[in-house]
Amino acid sequence: MPICASIRRRAHAGTRRRSISRLLFPLPATRFVVNLNELLQRLCDAEVDFVVVGGFAAVLHGSTLVTRDLDVCTVLTSANVEKLRALLADLRPVHRLTPQRLSFLETPEPGQPLQNLYLETDAGAIDFLTAITGVGDFPRIRERSVEVELFGRRCSVMSLTDLIAAKRALGREKDLLVARELEAIAERLRTR
Repeated sequence: MPICASIRRRAHAGTRRRSISRLLFPLPATRFVVNLNELLQRLCDAEVDFVVVGGFAAVLHGSTLVTRDLDVCTVLTSANVEKLRALLADLRPVHRLTPQRLSFLETPEPGQPLQNLYLETDAGAIDFLTAITGVGDFPRIRERSVEVELFGRRCSVMSLTDLIAAKRALGREKDLLVARELEAIAERLRTR
């Protein structure tokens, strides 16, 4: 069975099994509530070219991981940044890695080059990355991504092989645990 069909099948099964459409977790000591699905749906509806990476991608590939943020790989052109500001405006996005928690709607100034964005919104945390450690930049990630249907929308997800490589390259214990789980999933898929 091709990986796309396998992921598509598991994404639909996973929606029922893990109720992906209802990933609502309170974040400790913040006013934010995680609704990663809303963030993902907004990105799809705004026609931003992106690939789901990180923990959410691992879940879509069958991982038992519970994630509290959405990581996506994209190109942060001025046009894309303006699209992101428009689609996140009502969710009060702030830069979560700045002590002042600066508003994304005002910072950075238009036209300023960006590598990555780490935002907190009323729907949860979302990271926009232009490259993935151990794998490469957006065009490389996009080229090898797989397409799945989520919430009635087509969505690109980082390939299982690339996701394993990224988790291994990060080298943190939690990433290595996910990498091992994803490797077991890949092995099961190969033996089918």
